Amino acid sequence: MFFTGVGTAVPATRYSQEECWEALCASPRFPAIGAPARALLQRVLCGDSGVRTRHLALASIEEAFELDPDVLEKRFLEHAPALAVRAAKVALERAGTPASAIDGVLISTCTGYLCPGLTSYVGERLGLRSDVVALDLVGQGCGAALPNLRTADALIAARRCGNVLSICVEVCSAALYIDNDPGVLVSACLFGDGAAAAVLSDAPGARSVEWVDGISLHEPAERDALRMEHRGGLLRNILSRRVPQLAAQYAASVFSRISKERGIESSDIRAWIWHAGGRPVLDRLRETTRLPEAEMRRSRELLASHGNLSSPFVLFVLDAALRERAPGGWWWMSSFGAGFSCHGALLKVA
Repeated sequence: MFFTGVGTAVPATRYSQEECWEALCASPRFPAIGAPARALLQRVLCGDSGVRTRHLALASIEEAFELDPDVLEKRFLEHAPALAVRAAKVALERAGTPASAIDGVLISTCTGYLCPGLTSYVGERLGLRSDVVALDLVGQGCGAALPNLRTADALIAARRCGNVLSICVEVCSAALYIDNDPGVLVSACLFGDGAAAAVLSDAPGARSVEWVDGISLHEPAERDALRMEHRGGLLRNILSRRVPQLAAQYAASVFSRISKERGIESSDIRAWIWHAGGRPVLDRLRETTRLPEAEMRRSRELLASHGNLSSPFVLFVLDAALRERAPGGWWWMSSFGAGFSCHGALLKVA
């Protein structure tokens, strides 16, 4: 399987962390937040959290505090299909592939629920054929991009599809929740909105980017470290302080398994495509893998300008590496998320 086109999209509205703090202080919800929680919010939003700005599907930042299930559901319905279509159109154009040539469409999300799913809305707007293989993949959190891509690889390897459109889209502003729990508050401060798409084919594009192998590890015993729950009709993100250590531990294990199977060392990797999670996650990843700080640059830059985009993030990093014409050779992609799960993929780039 080959990547022949990658595209990304974000909402037009962009807010600094300082703007978010000022709006929170002026919101009617602020008095209900306890003093320790206020201090945490100020430290994350106004300090060195690794995030400077976020794109959010909000006409004004004040809309972030309308925590009503109907409002949030409407926000997801309005923005998730639109962002997914924008990213897909870029990917299709870069691949030089018409929508009519797409045989399968796979869409991952965890920030909203639609029935029929996003594939119905996106397929209609893109003009995909009515007989495409359409799969809506949910519940995999931030790590969803790589399981999505592994599914595309299986469809192409089985010759069920020649061209697959893989999309990850998250409207994190449609899954906001505010209470005094530290993990909930940190989540509200770090996540942004966006979508990314990739066209996958059985033949290379202008630059050969081949999916060689993929691997996933799942540890249900750590499920409560990172997951979502429903509370009062709203999605509430549960984020443990142990996530940076878990992410680093499992990311190192995933790479170790592939490297042993393929006879590849970390020194053979020419580009590292990391999901960020947050600044502490990237710090722990670098410490555990003993990689130079330069190998974290793209992920840190995207985290600073976009926040944690959840599932699309790793594809944003891949897009950045492709646009920068990173050196060819072995590339490594890795994402992690709810479950606790961690995923890796070995790419060969010419």
